[in-house]
Amino acid sequence: MDEELRSLTERLRQESGGAATYEQLASTGDLDELAEVLTAPGHPLWARELAAFRLGLAGDRRAFESLVLFLNHRDPPRCASAAYALARLDDPRTARAAAALATNELRVAYALHPVRLLADLHAPESVPALITTLERRLRPHDPYRRVALACVQGLGELGDPRARPVLNDALAHPALAEAAVRALGRIPRQR
Repeated sequence: MDEELRSLTERLRQESGGAATYEQLASTGDLDELAEVLTAPGHPLWARELAAFRLGLAGDRRAFESLVLFLNHRDPPRCASAAYALARLDDPRTARAAAALATNELRVAYALHPVRLLADLHAPESVPALITTLERRLRPHDPYRRVALACVQGLGELGDPRARPVLNDALAHPALAEAAVRALGRIPRQR
Protein backbone atom coordinates (compact mmCIF):
# COMPACT_ATOMS: atom_id res chain seq x y z
CA MET A 1 0.00 0.00 0.00
CA ASP A 2 1.23 3.46 -0.85
CA GLU A 3 2.61 5.32 2.20
CA GLU A 4 0.39 8.39 1.73
CA LEU A 5 -2.70 6.22 1.36
CA ARG A 6 -1.75 4.20 4.44
CA SER A 7 -1.21 7.34 6.50
CA LEU A 8 -4.51 8.84 5.36
CA THR A 9 -6.50 5.66 6.01
CA GLU A 10 -5.05 5.24 9.51
CA ARG A 11 -5.78 8.88 10.38
CA LEU A 12 -9.31 8.80 9.00
CA ARG A 13 -10.08 5.43 10.58
CA GLN A 14 -9.30 7.04 13.94
CA GLU A 15 -11.34 10.17 13.13
CA SER A 16 -14.33 8.05 12.13
CA GLY A 17 -14.18 5.98 15.27
CA GLY A 18 -14.17 2.87 13.09
CA ALA A 19 -17.64 3.61 11.70
CA ALA A 20 -19.13 1.20 9.18
CA THR A 21 -19.37 4.13 6.76
CA TYR A 22 -15.59 4.44 6.90
CA GLU A 23 -15.09 0.80 5.94
CA GLN A 24 -17.57 1.15 3.08
CA LEU A 25 -15.88 4.27 1.67
CA ALA A 26 -12.41 2.80 2.10
CA SER A 27 -13.27 -0.37 0.21
CA THR A 28 -15.81 0.61 -2.45
CA GLY A 29 -14.85 0.59 -6.08
CA ASP A 30 -17.96 2.60 -7.01
CA LEU A 31 -16.74 6.07 -8.01
CA ASP A 32 -20.30 7.38 -8.16
CA GLU A 33 -20.77 6.40 -4.51
CA LEU A 34 -17.62 8.32 -3.60
CA ALA A 35 -18.68 11.35 -5.65
CA GLU A 36 -22.06 11.40 -3.92
CA VAL A 37 -20.30 11.84 -0.57
CA LEU A 38 -18.83 15.10 -1.90
CA THR A 39 -22.20 16.57 -2.87
CA ALA A 40 -24.74 15.11 -0.42
CA PRO A 41 -25.31 17.01 2.82
CA GLY A 42 -24.56 15.58 6.23
CA HIS A 43 -21.30 13.71 5.59
CA PRO A 44 -18.53 14.33 8.12
CA LEU A 45 -15.24 15.91 7.09
CA TRP A 46 -13.32 12.63 7.29
CA ALA A 47 -15.78 10.99 4.84
CA ARG A 48 -15.47 13.86 2.37
CA GLU A 49 -11.68 13.75 2.59
CA LEU A 50 -11.56 10.00 2.04
CA ALA A 51 -13.94 10.20 -0.92
CA ALA A 52 -12.05 13.10 -2.52
CA PHE A 53 -8.69 11.39 -2.02
CA ARG A 54 -9.85 8.10 -3.53
CA LEU A 55 -11.49 9.87 -6.47
CA GLY A 56 -8.34 11.90 -7.03
CA LEU A 57 -6.17 8.81 -7.14
CA ALA A 58 -8.64 7.26 -9.60
CA GLY A 59 -8.29 10.31 -11.87
CA ASP A 60 -11.93 11.31 -11.38
CA ARG A 61 -12.09 15.09 -11.77
CA ARG A 62 -15.25 15.34 -9.67
CA ALA A 63 -12.83 15.45 -6.74
CA PHE A 64 -11.08 18.62 -7.89
CA GLU A 65 -12.99 21.28 -5.92
CA SER A 66 -12.97 19.26 -2.70
CA LEU A 67 -9.27 18.51 -3.00
CA VAL A 68 -8.49 22.20 -3.52
CA LEU A 69 -10.47 23.04 -0.37
CA PHE A 70 -8.48 20.40 1.55
CA LEU A 71 -5.23 21.75 0.07
CA ASN A 72 -6.03 25.04 1.80
CA HIS A 73 -7.14 23.48 5.10
CA ARG A 74 -5.70 24.52 8.46
CA ASP A 75 -4.80 20.88 9.24
CA PRO A 76 -1.44 19.99 7.59
CA PRO A 77 -2.19 16.26 7.14
CA ARG A 78 -5.32 17.14 5.17
CA CYS A 79 -3.27 19.53 3.01
CA ALA A 80 -0.64 16.87 2.41
CA SER A 81 -3.11 14.21 1.34
CA ALA A 82 -4.92 16.68 -0.93
CA ALA A 83 -1.64 17.71 -2.59
CA TYR A 84 -0.77 14.06 -3.14
CA ALA A 85 -4.14 13.33 -4.75
CA LEU A 86 -4.12 16.52 -6.84
CA ALA A 87 -0.68 15.66 -8.22
CA ARG A 88 -2.15 12.41 -9.51
CA LEU A 89 -5.53 13.74 -10.63
CA ASP A 90 -4.17 15.21 -13.88
CA ASP A 91 -6.66 18.08 -13.91
CA PRO A 92 -5.49 21.11 -15.93
CA ARG A 93 -6.93 23.47 -13.28
CA THR A 94 -4.64 22.17 -10.54
CA ALA A 95 -1.62 24.38 -11.19
CA ARG A 96 -3.71 27.56 -11.33
CA ALA A 97 -5.43 26.66 -8.08
CA ALA A 98 -2.15 25.80 -6.35
CA ALA A 99 -0.57 29.04 -7.61
CA ALA A 100 -3.51 31.07 -6.30
CA LEU A 101 -3.23 29.42 -2.89
CA ALA A 102 0.56 29.73 -2.72
CA THR A 103 0.50 33.45 -3.52
CA ASN A 104 -2.47 34.40 -1.32
CA GLU A 105 -0.92 36.47 1.47
CA LEU A 106 -4.04 36.10 3.59
CA ARG A 107 -3.52 32.31 3.65
CA VAL A 108 0.28 32.13 3.63
CA ALA A 109 0.27 30.10 6.85
CA TYR A 110 -1.26 27.28 4.77
CA ALA A 111 0.87 27.74 1.64
CA LEU A 112 3.45 25.01 2.32
CA HIS A 113 1.61 22.22 0.52
CA PRO A 114 0.47 24.32 -2.44
CA VAL A 115 4.12 25.39 -2.88
CA ARG A 116 5.32 21.79 -2.82
CA LEU A 117 2.57 20.78 -5.23
CA LEU A 118 3.65 23.48 -7.69
CA ALA A 119 7.18 22.07 -7.68
CA ASP A 120 5.81 18.57 -8.30
CA LEU A 121 3.60 19.70 -11.18
CA HIS A 122 6.29 21.43 -13.28
CA ALA A 123 3.49 23.53 -14.77
CA PRO A 124 3.87 26.90 -16.52
CA GLU A 125 2.37 28.55 -13.41
CA SER A 126 4.88 26.95 -11.06
CA VAL A 127 7.98 29.14 -11.43
CA PRO A 128 6.21 32.54 -11.40
CA ALA A 129 4.13 31.57 -8.35
CA LEU A 130 7.15 30.23 -6.44
CA ILE A 131 9.18 33.34 -7.28
CA THR A 132 6.36 35.62 -6.09
CA THR A 133 5.87 33.66 -2.89
CA LEU A 134 9.59 33.55 -2.12
CA GLU A 135 10.05 37.28 -2.78
CA ARG A 136 7.41 37.99 -0.15
CA ARG A 137 9.03 35.63 2.34
CA LEU A 138 12.39 37.42 2.10
CA ARG A 139 11.11 40.39 4.08
CA PRO A 140 12.75 40.95 7.48
CA HIS A 141 11.23 38.90 10.32
CA ASP A 142 8.91 36.91 8.08
CA PRO A 143 7.54 34.04 10.20
CA TYR A 144 6.97 31.63 7.30
CA ARG A 145 10.47 30.22 6.82
CA ARG A 146 9.16 26.73 6.01
CA VAL A 147 7.21 28.18 3.08
CA ALA A 148 10.30 30.12 1.95
CA LEU A 149 12.45 27.00 2.18
CA ALA A 150 9.91 25.00 0.17
CA CYS A 151 9.98 27.73 -2.50
CA VAL A 152 13.78 27.63 -2.67
CA GLN A 153 13.79 23.84 -2.93
CA GLY A 154 11.01 23.87 -5.52
CA LEU A 155 12.76 26.44 -7.66
CA GLY A 156 15.87 24.29 -7.53
CA GLU A 157 13.88 21.25 -8.66
CA LEU A 158 12.36 23.22 -11.52
CA GLY A 159 15.78 24.54 -12.62
CA ASP A 160 14.37 27.59 -14.39
CA PRO A 161 16.83 30.48 -14.98
CA ARG A 162 14.09 33.02 -14.10
CA ALA A 163 14.56 31.96 -10.47
CA ARG A 164 18.22 32.99 -10.32
CA PRO A 165 17.64 36.58 -9.02
CA VAL A 166 15.33 35.60 -6.16
CA LEU A 167 17.55 32.67 -5.21
CA ASN A 168 20.53 35.05 -5.10
CA ASP A 169 18.49 37.25 -2.75
CA ALA A 170 17.75 34.19 -0.60
CA LEU A 171 21.50 33.71 -0.06
CA ALA A 172 21.41 36.65 2.38
CA HIS A 173 19.05 34.74 4.70
CA PRO A 174 20.89 32.26 6.93
CA ALA A 175 17.94 29.87 7.15
CA LEU A 176 17.76 29.68 3.35
CA ALA A 177 21.35 30.14 2.22
CA GLU A 178 22.40 26.49 2.04
CA ALA A 179 19.27 25.46 0.14
CA ALA A 180 19.65 28.48 -2.16
CA VAL A 181 23.21 27.44 -3.03
CA ARG A 182 21.97 23.94 -3.92
CA ALA A 183 19.06 25.36 -5.92
CA LEU A 184 21.32 27.73 -7.85
CA GLY A 185 23.60 24.79 -8.61
CA ARG A 186 20.71 23.02 -10.32
CA ILE A 187 19.93 25.90 -12.67
CA PRO A 188 21.76 25.66 -15.99
CA ARG A 189 24.19 28.48 -16.68
CA GLN A 190 23.15 30.83 -19.46
CA ARG A 191 25.57 31.18 -22.33
